[in-house]
Amino acid sequence: MNPLVRPLRSTFNRSPLAARHRLGIRPAVCSTPLLQIRGEASSVGLKPGSQTLSHARQNIKEEAGNSASDLAKMIAGANVYSVKEAQSPGFLGITGSIASEVPKPVLMFGLAGGVPYIGAAATTVYLAHEAGLAAAGQLAHVDPGVAITILDQALNVQVTYGAVMLSFLGALHWGMEFAGLGGYKGYRRLALGAAPVLYAWPTLALDPTMALAAQWAGFTALWWADLKATSAGWTPRWYSQYRFYLSILTGTCILGSLAGITYWGPVGGHGLMDHELRTIRDMRKSLYAEHPETQYGNEMTVLKGDDTFTHLRKTEDIEREQAEKEGKKPEEEEKKNDNE
Repeated sequence: MNPLVRPLRSTFNRSPLAARHRLGIRPAVCSTPLLQIRGEASSVGLKPGSQTLSHARQNIKEEAGNSASDLAKMIAGANVYSVKEAQSPGFLGITGSIASEVPKPVLMFGLAGGVPYIGAAATTVYLAHEAGLAAAGQLAHVDPGVAITILDQALNVQVTYGAVMLSFLGALHWGMEFAGLGGYKGYRRLALGAAPVLYAWPTLALDPTMALAAQWAGFTALWWADLKATSAGWTPRWYSQYRFYLSILTGTCILGSLAGITYWGPVGGHGLMDHELRTIRDMRKSLYAEHPETQYGNEMTVLKGDDTFTHLRKTEDIEREQAEKEGKKPEEEEKKNDNE
């Protein structure tokens, strides 16, 4: 028989009853206890997923562990290769696995670099407390102006060191580009290394408190850039986590300094000092309006000027000019003539 006709013949000879029996066959349904529990937890009967408190605690613990694990991966800039060797999938396991890869000299120098910042922040908080006491008159042997000046210098030291740290962290990317770590990236990685320098340098011209706030934002933004660079394979795989915890240290010092200044103060531009300066300025303007010329002793006289400056002149010079205008001799010349 022709093989082309055989399929047609078998089709016409097939029994409808057999077809109905074959259509009625269904695969066996797996009814294991695990699937039954899952079905009950997600059924329309509105039964909760946690039937008892122990189940609820277990679910919360598992969800918290998963969230902590995701947080550790995010901090480390994890990709598919960076956390596969972790002994434990939890937060401590991933963090410890990546931290163990940091070279010891790099870790030691990184921690040592944070010591001056801790010292500068602690000094700033202490001097802010002392300046606040001096401004309130509670320190009899400390001049408020001197205390505020020393505090301002301590803030400038902290701001300067912060600008140096930002510039150094950016320069690390130039070193990675020179070494070809992760391949040569060209202008992109060089621009990433130069951006912190261009950001940190102008902060030196700001008021110390504004400079600290700007540098805190700079450290945060630079860590985010390092996170993206680590995820892209531009840095060692431990670099993002290493930078994160050092940035936490630096940010804590900055926020601690700002909190100490705000709580104790005062510094130039701070609320208490600014209020005192405004009060003195208003008082001086009112006195000048009532007394245009104020004489201090017999030597110097303060003359009222415009809103931007005042005149400080010798009293005898003012008297001589007035006598010349009136056509009279000054009193001193008359006394000399009488003596002669």
